[in-house]
Amino acid sequence: MRFIYSLFLAIVFVALLPYFACQAVFKRKYLSNFRERIGLLPDELKSDSRPAIWLHAVSVGEALAAKPLITALRARFPQHRLIVSTTTATGQSVARSRISEADGFCYFPFDWGFSVRRALDAIKPRIVILMESELWLNFLSECEERRIPVIVANGRISDRSFPRSRRFGFFVRRLYGKVSRFAMQSRTDAERAVELGATAERVVVTGNLKFEIGDADEQRKIAETAQPVDEIFGLGSAPLVIAGSTCDGEEEIVLAAFRQLLEESGFGQVRMLIAPRHPERFDAVERLLESSRLNYARRSNSGQGSDRTVVILLDSVGELAALYRFASVVFVGGSLVPKGGHNILEPAFYAKPIIVGPHMENFREITWEFLLRDALVQLRGEGERELAASLRDALIRLLSDRNLAATLGSNARAAIDENRGATARTVEIVAELLS
Repeated sequence: MRFIYSLFLAIVFVALLPYFACQAVFKRKYLSNFRERIGLLPDELKSDSRPAIWLHAVSVGEALAAKPLITALRARFPQHRLIVSTTTATGQSVARSRISEADGFCYFPFDWGFSVRRALDAIKPRIVILMESELWLNFLSECEERRIPVIVANGRISDRSFPRSRRFGFFVRRLYGKVSRFAMQSRTDAERAVELGATAERVVVTGNLKFEIGDADEQRKIAETAQPVDEIFGLGSAPLVIAGSTCDGEEEIVLAAFRQLLEESGFGQVRMLIAPRHPERFDAVERLLESSRLNYARRSNSGQGSDRTVVILLDSVGELAALYRFASVVFVGGSLVPKGGHNILEPAFYAKPIIVGPHMENFREITWEFLLRDALVQLRGEGERELAASLRDALIRLLSDRNLAATLGSNARAAIDENRGATARTVEIVAELLS
């Protein structure tokens, strides 16, 4: 089966090679990490003889969720190296800037036998922790042959991926059978893991690591990195709406709602900070801002910034979480279009009133928790015009009623404080398997 799987991967890679080549030539993507993706890791990862814990976080969301876990692992296992890998460049950037406790960083290898073996030979992990649900056959098989325990931490099986996984039941059961322990976010996720092939004794509900969002010292350090943005644009001089982690198809809706808001009596001084989820879309969003005729400035063009800028385009990586502290209202993207939504816990940490769209499947349990606590406004509707009007109405309501905004924000922060504990439970699983 591994031979057929590897052959299929090779065929797919060859078929996509022209696309990768174009991206590499014209956008300078993939070139910088290709060596590591084929298992040729930096020499410094090979020279340290201490036992290693390898944690893999696919992209930005997983890297941020892994931060408190890595801090706890460093305290519990000081004699071990902590190696963090990612798949995406943005995830790598955030991991390097935010996870100071790690001893080394690298990109996760392509799932070919030779690249996986090279990476495992370089790191020599005593245990591997995969964030959420990143399972690859050759990697898991090599770990199994080397008797390296593999933990799925903060495990989640989304409403979209579950039916797909059931259709490929035989293959998925092989994958799930090679994982030593599943530490799942919720009971629903745990039940789905068992249905897909995990043995019940290997599955445990630990809770969601994303509730373990940073302590006061960590937030202070992040806030210091955000201070220049505050100074450049005079954040705090007027009510600020932050649209965070927006995706393709959302900025048009968000800007339409914001323009309608500015036309309402009494809201002419409101400003917006818009932060696209993916850096490659910064230029496209700027073109939208140009066509909107709103007074805007890019964060990178700091000389253009002023307290009279109406819309700020945050074209940087890693600053958004700290900037939520300046918001009057936060809209979290990936939710107006069927992308599954993004992390609402970062603005909740600062007790901010939060708005999301109808698509929050990737944060199903957290969204339910927040709605039950009256800690979230979720929009309803279909189509750009209806969603823009719904978002405008929600913004007007929260900007007009400070007591309501404060109540939503305090309920959101309470939801975080009362749902902590997943980190400690996950660390105990790691300790059990290491021993």
